[in-house]
Amino acid sequence: MRIINDVTYGASSLDLVLPDVMPAPLFLYFHGGGLEAGDKIDFREHALLLAKRGIASASANYRMYPSARFPEFIRDAAEATAWLREHAPEYGGFSGITVGGSSAGSYLSMMLYFDKSYLGTFGIDPDELSGFVFDAGQPTTHFNVLRERGIDTRAIRVDEASPLYFVDRQTEDPLRKAKLLFLASDNDMPCRLEQHEVLLRTMFAFGYSPARVTFRKMSGYGHCGYTGERVFADIVSSFILPGSEQID
Repeated sequence: MRIINDVTYGASSLDLVLPDVMPAPLFLYFHGGGLEAGDKIDFREHALLLAKRGIASASANYRMYPSARFPEFIRDAAEATAWLREHAPEYGGFSGITVGGSSAGSYLSMMLYFDKSYLGTFGIDPDELSGFVFDAGQPTTHFNVLRERGIDTRAIRVDEASPLYFVDRQTEDPLRKAKLLFLASDNDMPCRLEQHEVLLRTMFAFGYSPARVTFRKMSGYGHCGYTGERVFADIVSSFILPGSEQID
């Protein structure tokens, strides 16, 4: 196992945890914290477990409030993805890249997937990637983006800062390959579970194949209550490399 800390990309940095055997599938993780808190180190324990199972991981920081403004944090997430794809040979190569995050990090990941323009800046179609893990992200405009605009953070908005806004621009193509995993708690933040249900119904109405979309309702938890537990690493492992969750 190899740990490489504080690798600079763009305006921020990321940590890499690599398994002994490379190339390996890569999981790029963006931390939660409402776009104003959190750190890449939050994923370290999961990253170590993934590496034992043959999965590489990168945990990336990104610009946050109060110094950042929409959409700078999304652009950082796109740049981290592009940087890792470009520099993969330096680390032994990645057999595929899955992008994901928890809460605010999931919102960033959703924006990367549903609004093609962010990754498109780097010549990447989101469906060229192996998959995405959306852990309790906000499908509507993020509450701190609402605050930036002077809007009550409880409000629901569907606009260019909302993943849901772009679903109608993603008409299903049978050649797409990216797998999509959605997680939300049965006792999540107000409206969060319901927003996931609206997002999924809208996706299916526009022809997204249920065969490549998985939704897991996490029973008995509050918002991201499982993210600090081993169960989260197990879910990510089985999604990226089926059967690896049985390896310690």
